[in-house]
Amino acid sequence: MMGQHSGNQDRLFYSFNLGAHVPADHLLRGIDRFLDLTELRQHLAPFYSHTGRPSIDPELMVRMLLVGYCFGIRSERRLCEEVHLNLAYRWFCRLGLEDAVPDHSSFSKNRHGRFRDSDTFRQLFEMVVERCIAEGLVAGEGFAIDASIIRADANRRRGVPSTETVVWPAPEQRSRAVREYLAALDEVEPIGATPKYLSMTDPAARWTAAPGCPAFYA
Repeated sequence: MMGQHSGNQDRLFYSFNLGAHVPADHLLRGIDRFLDLTELRQHLAPFYSHTGRPSIDPELMVRMLLVGYCFGIRSERRLCEEVHLNLAYRWFCRLGLEDAVPDHSSFSKNRHGRFRDSDTFRQLFEMVVERCIAEGLVAGEGFAIDASIIRADANRRRGVPSTETVVWPAPEQRSRAVREYLAALDEVEPIGATPKYLSMTDPAARWTAAPGCPAFYA
């Protein structure tokens, strides 16, 4: 006899455990086993006000960003949608079924605000490296670098030869990338070879080319 699913969704109360629906071999279970963000709140405490409404938990935002990096979710808007729908993502982010997911705009505000000012991502990176050393995963016998070429949001016509005298825009007209570049020059001496062309839009970009492609800023 052929069965038929009733499709009844009228129940008001459920006994539901998120952890029971996440497979034991899921990638996020392995990450969660070693992820320790207990020092994150203490590190960020000076960058939050002592008054006003409670903010979004910074640990939640970092866990959501890790989900995005691990599963190739580049859009923060889509990341919020995926965390809202995916039970494993909710479990990893410590969100219950009825807990609200942060708005995507909160990530941009924090990345360009307190996360950048507090050097949070560098601290998290160093914490991960220290943990890898403690677990015997890093021996210090060799290293690898990412050689991917990522096209910069910079127009080639806004570039000048580095040998010429560069006249930067007025302070109130400078972009964030230009402000950070000039601030870095004031703090330390440049390291490495001088680039052949300098972008007036994104000075950190370099004039380069992939094999078989025309040159561009990346």
